[in-house]
Amino acid sequence: MCRIAGIVNFNWSTEKNQQTVEIMCHLLKHGGPDDGGIFTSQNGALVLGNRRLALVDLSQAGHQPMHYQNRFTITYNGELYNYLELKNQLVLLGHQFSNHTDTEVILAAFAEWNVHAFEKFNGMYAFALYDQTTEMLYVVRDAVGIKPLYYSVKDEQLVFASEVNALKNVDFNWTKNEHWPVFLMAYGHIPEPYTTYQEVSTLHKGSFIKYDLKNRKHTIQSYAFFSFSQELNHGDNLNNLIRNQIENAVQSQLVADAPVGVFLSGGIDSSILALLSDQYKKEGIQSLSIYFNENEYSEKKYQDVVMAKLKGEKHQFLITKDDFEKQLPNVFNSMDLPSCDGINTWFISKYARELGLKAVLSGIGADELFGGYPSFQRMNLARKLSLMPNSMLQLFKKNTKKPFNRISYLSMDGIKGIYLFMRGHYNVHEIATYLEADEREIWNIINDNPMLGDVKQLPSQNQASWMEFNLYMQNQLLKDADVMSMAHGVEIRVPFLDKNLIKSVLNINAKDKYSGDLPKQLLIDSCKDILPEQVWNRKKMGFGFPFSNWMKNNEYLEGLMQDSNKNTKQYYHEFKNGNLHWSQMMSLMIMKTRNEA
Repeated sequence: MCRIAGIVNFNWSTEKNQQTVEIMCHLLKHGGPDDGGIFTSQNGALVLGNRRLALVDLSQAGHQPMHYQNRFTITYNGELYNYLELKNQLVLLGHQFSNHTDTEVILAAFAEWNVHAFEKFNGMYAFALYDQTTEMLYVVRDAVGIKPLYYSVKDEQLVFASEVNALKNVDFNWTKNEHWPVFLMAYGHIPEPYTTYQEVSTLHKGSFIKYDLKNRKHTIQSYAFFSFSQELNHGDNLNNLIRNQIENAVQSQLVADAPVGVFLSGGIDSSILALLSDQYKKEGIQSLSIYFNENEYSEKKYQDVVMAKLKGEKHQFLITKDDFEKQLPNVFNSMDLPSCDGINTWFISKYARELGLKAVLSGIGADELFGGYPSFQRMNLARKLSLMPNSMLQLFKKNTKKPFNRISYLSMDGIKGIYLFMRGHYNVHEIATYLEADEREIWNIINDNPMLGDVKQLPSQNQASWMEFNLYMQNQLLKDADVMSMAHGVEIRVPFLDKNLIKSVLNINAKDKYSGDLPKQLLIDSCKDILPEQVWNRKKMGFGFPFSNWMKNNEYLEGLMQDSNKNTKQYYHEFKNGNLHWSQMMSLMIMKTRNEA
């Protein structure tokens, strides 16, 4: 796992290109503290940079950028979980290897299969690969979009990096994206492909940029996507299928030459990962858990039940209001793109690093695939409400209760309106009032951006799965997990997002996939032999903190409010009176700190 950066610029000198990439890599050092390097093409127009977090082949042989056959060069961020399988195939085809990294496997695979190699990869990655013979550069992002990659093509010049923060000092005269506060207030994050700069975009998952240095032209192509089908049903022994796929994913993602642990919240998903991981490692798996003095938020009793079954080292960390207040400014400093969440991941990753762990397994993806969120039960209601006349839906926009005023979002066609009805933070009227903008303009910004696919033909619960997978998980959970963990030089691995497991789950008939008395019944039944009943037969809590209590009378927050405008102070008053969710207040705090910056 690493951080990457690069530039193609024919207008600058070789020295300026190199200095620019060196600066970007310095800003990314937290995500790759073990090593660093740059590569410069013969004409000096292309420079690739890397900051390395060594997990496979910890020797200097894993140094990047890495070369192969005196022709191919790569800077790579990620893990290829099927690299040993691919390596065996490539050896039979005559390829030779000089180290034990998955990085060299990517290079050999490209040398053998060109861009068709990308379809064969199962993992999380973002990389840039240069073919010196053809003078072609390929900038690639994984099929699920687990690893972030941001880029800009301006006046035929290309620049890219693992974080938007690394691009800030590139002398490209960036223009602020004036719409990002609108997105943040609506979603609680900035949805792909947008960023805080007009010229900088997120590279879409399962796609690559092909940049021709000879002609100074580029194209963006897709190489992978996922789709739902109804091929598998109850008669296909679904429990065994899912269990086998999860076991394969966990085993492949435990492969590393550095210590690997698991986040254990006490919920179903993390408990499955912890219990399986513990079986596959002779010494057991190191588990990390956090808990609170506030019992209504603490899952310690469920963590204890699972920990009693583990042979590996168990670590539990108490987080208090004082810890939160002390570290909140550091959390904000670690943030890349604005997001109202990710604080929990920042804390648990901090503890992982202090324990000497470089990679930790997380249960992200299970709720989205197996139906763990309330949206799976609420989708039919949302669809029925959306059939109401728009004039009636808009009557709710001034309602003071969040669940009701978001009904106005159902005036938007398609899945976007449903998503914002279920997960939106502020409605259009509130955003326009806060930003002192025209309501119709705000509506058009949100309605037109981003453009989303039509999923009306899917069964309602598959619509919920598509929505949670491609919007909430993609734009918030994965981004927050990546940037907050890499702030501490820790890699988060997500076995439930293994490519083969995703394909299997998406191929299951919706009726059979979501049937049962409990959410995620299929997942529970697949692992019931190892999963304690106390864990699966209880109400879902999620991975949350007692933020609402901690943010009230918070010195840092009080300080931000001192010179805030009247709208912010009004919302802060509502928050302190219990009429505003903590995440909504967090969005305003982030806007305040970003505007000051």
